[in-house]
Amino acid sequence: MLKSKFISKAVSAVASMAMVFTSVPSINVMDNAVAADTMTAFEITENMKIGWNLGNTLDAKASMPDPNDPKKSIDADHAGLETETSWGCPKANETLFKALKAKGFNTVRVPTTWFQHLDADNNIDPEWLARVKEVVDYGIKNDMYIILNVHHENWINRGDLLNAYDEIQPKLLKIWTQVATEFKDYDQHLIFECMNEPRAVGQPHEWWAAEAVPECDVINKLEHDFVDLIRGMDGPYAKTRLLMLPGYCASAETQFLEAVDVPDDDFVAVSIHAYTPYDFTMNTAVADHSVFTGAYSQNLSDILAGMQKTFLEKDIPVIIGEMGTSNFGNTQARVDWTTQYFTTTKKYGIPCCLWDNNTVSNPKDPGECHGYVDRTTGEWHEASLPIINKMMEIMNDDSIVWGSERKAPEYKHQDLSEGKVFRDTAIEIDASKSKTYENTTPGAEISWDDLKGKEVAIKYTGTTPVLAFSDAEYGNWTEFKPYTVDEENGIAYYLVDQQLPAAWNDLSTVNHMQARTDKVTNIEKMVILNAPEVKIDVPVDKTKKYKIEFSEGENLLLEFKGEPNTLTNGCVGFNGDGWEQVEWEGTTDADGNLTVAIPSSKFPADLKSAECQIWYQPELVDMVSYKFGSEPAGTTTSESTTATTTTTTATETTATTSSDSGLSVTVIGDANADGKLSLADAVAILQSIANKDKYELKPQGKVNGDVDGVAGITANDALVIQKVDAGTVSASDLPLKAA
Repeated sequence: MLKSKFISKAVSAVASMAMVFTSVPSINVMDNAVAADTMTAFEITENMKIGWNLGNTLDAKASMPDPNDPKKSIDADHAGLETETSWGCPKANETLFKALKAKGFNTVRVPTTWFQHLDADNNIDPEWLARVKEVVDYGIKNDMYIILNVHHENWINRGDLLNAYDEIQPKLLKIWTQVATEFKDYDQHLIFECMNEPRAVGQPHEWWAAEAVPECDVINKLEHDFVDLIRGMDGPYAKTRLLMLPGYCASAETQFLEAVDVPDDDFVAVSIHAYTPYDFTMNTAVADHSVFTGAYSQNLSDILAGMQKTFLEKDIPVIIGEMGTSNFGNTQARVDWTTQYFTTTKKYGIPCCLWDNNTVSNPKDPGECHGYVDRTTGEWHEASLPIINKMMEIMNDDSIVWGSERKAPEYKHQDLSEGKVFRDTAIEIDASKSKTYENTTPGAEISWDDLKGKEVAIKYTGTTPVLAFSDAEYGNWTEFKPYTVDEENGIAYYLVDQQLPAAWNDLSTVNHMQARTDKVTNIEKMVILNAPEVKIDVPVDKTKKYKIEFSEGENLLLEFKGEPNTLTNGCVGFNGDGWEQVEWEGTTDADGNLTVAIPSSKFPADLKSAECQIWYQPELVDMVSYKFGSEPAGTTTSESTTATTTTTTATETTATTSSDSGLSVTVIGDANADGKLSLADAVAILQSIANKDKYELKPQGKVNGDVDGVAGITANDALVIQKVDAGTVSASDLPLKAA
């Protein structure tokens, strides 16, 4: 994880891991312990139990003044042992490791940065290697598993990654040759992780892309070389040491997981970072984190299920090397997230390593508060102790069996020939053609009477489709991923008998059923079958939805009634170029009333109907009426924009001047216009570059976010903001002067 880390939006299910730990003696060259019998890769991951990251310590970097601009800072070329504390963390000590083990952690990931400790020939500074070994031994002596990696390497994470294989490969292998030689006699308790989050830094697709980026091929080649190197070395564990391999930016998104080319090797595991769903765990652009909603739960479930289906089903181990949820003062919501996260990952058999950056709270950047333990005393911080206790409760719950759902259960389905054909005309659907609605099959009528007690089977090739439902006006659009897939025959199954009632308020209004794709899919047939006698976990979406018929008027006025002084939010959505939405937010008054005004200009002039949704605290608020007219006094006015997933405060204002844009900078770097400079602003800029139609910055955000000294918003502005967050550039120097 970066000193300040952000990850693309993604959603995953909270899972708890309980496991039976088998104590296996570790070898240490210092005490000549006897080697354990060889464990399989899945035995290792089960014995790893639950892990913790020594973040911002051995992975920290030293900075130096930029020779081209002394006001700026850049990575130093070389540094000594002082880097361990350069990011404000105390030196690692054995007291810390003993506290971790006593609490129940059986694994410590030791992120380690090497480039500042190399000579011109890429030889590791002996003092640095000795210090790394000393820290590793803290865990080994306490019978813990240790993950050692190559972390914040600026020669790997670079904008030209796509064309840098020939430069990266020899340096990577030179480092690992030395590390593997130093630790060759350590048994399977020591795990090597090839890289951390390899990615194209500063590019629009640094953290995400519409599809797996070409850089994935470079990463795959480097990791195959790494595996070949370790397996070809001398040592009693060269052939059986577990090796962790991350995909592009170690992303948890299925499109990146599918791009990982796992070597044919019995002792490799895929390394994944999953701070998911990001909007809940870290995103400061989201106004409220006090509830782990049904939508968040569904997203988390989908992400973790993607790991299971992509790798575990194929007998490839998975290790979540980084995960966690920042302390927004939302303890109960974090406990709810932890419960789902660790319950699910335990059932799947995935060990998780909690990220800790030694920051308990930070009002200036609450998305980066991942501090759990006092590293000097070994005492646990009260603010996050309930999260730790919930993890351990789940791990020690024998009713939750480790790996019991590593492979999806086998279901007996009706043959397609025995069902009712819904669609039998082949069609290619393409996500890039959403504006002409060619990303879905044509809408065809269906009713709940047709679906009750049924499942839907889609025979396809290409990307696994999602199944979508809507009402007669194509409102209340609701999607489901398959609960199981027959990959051999290319059939996806959707248990709508259970999935649809959990998400749809009035089943009598179900009217259309369609298949949609995230990439390109060839739909061959859609068939309605009798549902098998199984029960699946379906997160309940508590979103409330209300139909709106449009008419003339300056504003759409939404009237809400609920508990007094209740914060709530939601959207008014409609089908434009695909689903679009105008978001709103407000708080009921002392009498429980709230009126939200949305300018009619926010909607297409010919719009006939839309849907109001209540997202936050829907159990406490109802929409009681709506009308079109002028804005009454005391009304909350929505300033949100269409096609965005970021909630913005309805009363937000901006300053104006006589500049060309009509706006002056309110907060330098504040691209998302939330009133502060943070890493979320870099995310907003990169999102807007990657998908301007969906994530276009507000005019004020464009003015605030232009910080690199060159007119216009580019990925370089996001890079500058990242450097401010990392401490290598001072916010007081913004905007930078043009070169």
